[in-house]
Amino acid sequence: MSTTTTQIQPKPIPALYTVYILRSQPRHASLYIGSTPHPPRRLSQHNGLAKGGAYRTSKISLRPWNMVCLVSGFPSMIAALKFEWALNNPHKSLHIPAEKRAEAVKGLGRRKTGHLKRPRKSLVGVMEALRMLVGVRSFGRWPLRVHFFEEDVWRVWERGGWKAKSGGGGVGELGDLKVEVVTDFGSPTAPQGAGVIGMGEEAENDPHDDDDGDDAQDENKHGIYALPLDYAPIKDYVAKSQEIWEFERQGSCVVCKEAMVAGRGLYAICPNTSCEAVGHLDCWSRCLLKQETRRMKIDEGDEILPVKGECPKCHGEVLWGDMMKELTLRIRGQAEVEKLLKKKKRRRAAKGKEKGKGKVADEKGNNAEGRNTKGNREVKTTPQRVVEDSEDSEFLDIACLQ
Repeated sequence: MSTTTTQIQPKPIPALYTVYILRSQPRHASLYIGSTPHPPRRLSQHNGLAKGGAYRTSKISLRPWNMVCLVSGFPSMIAALKFEWALNNPHKSLHIPAEKRAEAVKGLGRRKTGHLKRPRKSLVGVMEALRMLVGVRSFGRWPLRVHFFEEDVWRVWERGGWKAKSGGGGVGELGDLKVEVVTDFGSPTAPQGAGVIGMGEEAENDPHDDDDGDDAQDENKHGIYALPLDYAPIKDYVAKSQEIWEFERQGSCVVCKEAMVAGRGLYAICPNTSCEAVGHLDCWSRCLLKQETRRMKIDEGDEILPVKGECPKCHGEVLWGDMMKELTLRIRGQAEVEKLLKKKKRRRAAKGKEKGKGKVADEKGNNAEGRNTKGNREVKTTPQRVVEDSEDSEFLDIACLQ
């Protein structure tokens, strides 16, 4: 009897994966916490505008739901799910200090199974748990960013000692660890018509928040609709990397000065635009960790991976998360790279065709309006239209890099 095994292919760090907090617009005391790589689409699902959603958000009396806060920057779907579980269960999570867990379960009864009942969610309690989770070292060294889309929710966070400038970015600090806080109160975060379409029958019990609905459409680029859902923010970085390897400009390691051979190791590239510094992955790690130990005055060996540092060549800031996103995309996401860069190639090809057509038209006596006047017929020429597609996928962890 033969058995077959399915091998899971490692995938790049996702362009975006978030843990979000929903609040019922009719009943502000009702909150929901979930995770998704596509916040606009997920919100439409929760509000019954697309198939999917979750059982707890399917009641019409609680719709529409607003996405009032989210945390972005998770390196994988699994990482986001771990954070989501801890935020949903602060009374059980070992990331929360024992004394805080004891306070959370004080006065709670037990279920028939003997397990403690889950404490009722409150905005203050969720914000307190969120502050603790982004501050512990197990999560605090990830490139996380906290986004607020409702001012009153941000005020609750701010009362806890974390500051952010309205409409911009700020930094909250807990010891040596920092988290970036961004506020955007420009527009509502619930789609129009939410709670009217989809009477709850389409909502499915979805504990893992699978995202199978259609893309949310909203031209107003504020709030969750302004979040980058693809790799567009690092497009120039990816293009630079492709050119370095295509034309073999990698040279020697920027740290150890040894020659690097393409395809024989893991090499990382400086993310700064004008710099082409390339180095071994472990060399970059040691270099940035040494800088951190001096800057943060911590003992060597306390941390395994750095958070950020300075490029030895251009002396610009290097964020470890950005560097790893490009590296995993380069070695694991060839399809994503081609999709990211093909837009530019298509535009160049279209321009080339238009120039070629224009040259031929001039030779044949075309007039200024683009009509061929040769003979008795008029032939109208139109540029070729480029159709672009889009896709979205979920990605796994990056642990097997090491």
